[in-house]
Amino acid sequence: MYGKNQYGLIQYARDSTPDSGQTDYYIDLKQYVPPFVYEKKEMDALYTAQGYEAGLARHNLEDLVEQCFVSTATWGLIRWEEVFGIATNMSLSYEQRREIIMAKIRGQGTTTAEMIKDVAEAFSGGEVEVIEDNSNYHFIVRFIGIYGIPRNMQAFITMLEEIKPAHLWYTFDYKYIKWNDLKPRTWNDLRPYTWNGLRVNEITPFVSWNGLQEEEYTWNRLAAYGWEKVKEIEEAKRICN
Repeated sequence: MYGKNQYGLIQYARDSTPDSGQTDYYIDLKQYVPPFVYEKKEMDALYTAQGYEAGLARHNLEDLVEQCFVSTATWGLIRWEEVFGIATNMSLSYEQRREIIMAKIRGQGTTTAEMIKDVAEAFSGGEVEVIEDNSNYHFIVRFIGIYGIPRNMQAFITMLEEIKPAHLWYTFDYKYIKWNDLKPRTWNDLRPYTWNGLRVNEITPFVSWNGLQEEEYTWNRLAAYGWEKVKEIEEAKRICN
């Protein structure tokens, strides 16, 4: 151990802003004095040197204030994780680490359906509905604000296991695009999507349908096949072409 943190856990100088970028924060102090002052060679050099230091000091102060809020913290996230007893995982992005911290904050206190809802929304970034099935000691977490499986789902499950009552079990209900939602659309409308992308409403650039827009492949016929079969057809067309 080195100090309070395990040696090598944080990057060198991670707790401070490196001075190498001070030129990005330069403040022109000469604008605050009359020209006859800064036109002197000595004063010009003085104001230039002080401008770099003042700019860097202001940047460091603003950066420090950002660490006081989970939504803007970067290098300060490790302090938040220490406060709430969260294991630091440097392989996660800042956004993923913020989600875990926010969920931990929302998960303090007595566990209720509303608390679980708040925690789930902190991870998914969309609206969530918690459906209680008390007679079976069960509840459903339904993601209705986003399509597909939310990212960072494993971290949410870990958090849910910590806050839920031990005697309750749970299932997840995800939202996907349905065939009826696609019927009003044309093939050209859907060209930017892959089959998996259609299900979760995510556009993937440079996608071609490889012959599926032929007349024999109507939406009603494709709907009868199901998603997996349609993907097999699309892949076969791609290989043939």
